[in-house]
Amino acid sequence: MRMGNDSTVTKFFLVGLSKYPELQLFLFVLCLIMYVIILLGNSLLIVISTFDSRLHTPMYFFLGNLSFLDICYTSSSIPPMLVIFKSERKSISFIGCALQMVVSLGLGSTECILLAVMAYDRYVAICNPLRYPIIMNRVLYVHMAAWSWIIGCLNSLVQTVLTMVLPFCGNNVIDHITCEILALLKLICSDITINVLIMTVANIVLLVIPLLLILISYVFILSSILRINSAEGRKKAFSTCSAHLTVVILFYGSALFMYMKPKSKDTNTSDEIIGLSYGVVTPMLNPIIYSMKDKEVKEAMKKVLSRHLNLLKS
Repeated sequence: MRMGNDSTVTKFFLVGLSKYPELQLFLFVLCLIMYVIILLGNSLLIVISTFDSRLHTPMYFFLGNLSFLDICYTSSSIPPMLVIFKSERKSISFIGCALQMVVSLGLGSTECILLAVMAYDRYVAICNPLRYPIIMNRVLYVHMAAWSWIIGCLNSLVQTVLTMVLPFCGNNVIDHITCEILALLKLICSDITINVLIMTVANIVLLVIPLLLILISYVFILSSILRINSAEGRKKAFSTCSAHLTVVILFYGSALFMYMKPKSKDTNTSDEIIGLSYGVVTPMLNPIIYSMKDKEVKEAMKKVLSRHLNLLKS
């Protein structure tokens, strides 16, 4: 599958987890089920945050963005992954690989910023509740969401272009289940110092700094919650943050493991499993977490589901 050094790469072969052929059918079924859950769960969140007037707040506007992002992110990676699990050649075109990388990297970067924006929203809501409607006005939160998308997409575009213009010298076997930028950089046969430098800066700006801002926000949030006199008030305040905090731990835990740990020449099976968790499991759990931990989302979902059940019965 590897061509000569003077050959131009027109397609890649994704061989991640192919060393376990007995798992291919199991992974196909598992990913297909999770993808259906992702589509249904996140679509339901978008519907209820759009049509339920009680959820027309900045927090649920950001949550709608997060759900739409997860649908797009998984739709760029899971369907090709399913094809590869069932295919013997396990190939993807050069353009297809570039498109998959630019979409997944862009949406992953956007989610990093969006989660930090959501933490700021919770900080203002709990630490400055009287000024919350003034500070988090529509103009501000729409701009914050828009800039999250713009910065994430620009970062992805720059890194993808700088990677795909470099020579692969016929090396077209990717030891991963998707066209992931770290796996592709290992195939390049020229100097990648600039790529590593830009990726390091991007990791600091889009991973480390947002995570620090989230942690700082939650220090202030926790301090404010502890000053609330009533136990019921403390419980209600914390419940508005628990879903977001759980999503942050899941997302940043897997992202930091993938992009901030020391890099090795060879891809480990653990890298591929974490990549699967980062790209499939986390988007599937997001709507489940919010529907379980957020009281208003839970009530809105019950209302929508009961309405549809009544329509089916009639």
